[in-house]
Amino acid sequence: MATQIFVNLPVRDLEKSKAFFKALGYANNPQFTDENAACIVVSDTIYVMLLVEPFFQGFTRKTIADARTHTEVILCLSADTRAGVDALADKAIAAGGSETLEAKDYGFMYQRSFQDLDGHQWEVVHMDDGAMPAD
Repeated sequence: MATQIFVNLPVRDLEKSKAFFKALGYANNPQFTDENAACIVVSDTIYVMLLVEPFFQGFTRKTIADARTHTEVILCLSADTRAGVDALADKAIAAGGSETLEAKDYGFMYQRSFQDLDGHQWEVVHMDDGAMPAD
């Protein structure tokens, strides 16, 4: 069985956050969703657990970082094509997210970044293995 990853993120408004990720094309798994949390299915091995801040706080003794003013992590997803990078980033911005940085084109790698409704920073990257520089 492949290793799965469950990224847990604190959110202020669960319903708005669920709508944001639905607008990106991701499904919600109702089996792991209630008034405190939602399980967003990114792929068969990647899940984003959206946890309302008071519930999230129950899993740590540390202060929850305000992702609108501090970067606690940068989450990166791959895309099959450059157009896929643009499509996902454009969906995020249209759904209320904001562009974090200008698009970057390194020839072999193309990336865009955005912030979700709670300020968590996401990157979307396409790597062209055939254009990778030789060592």
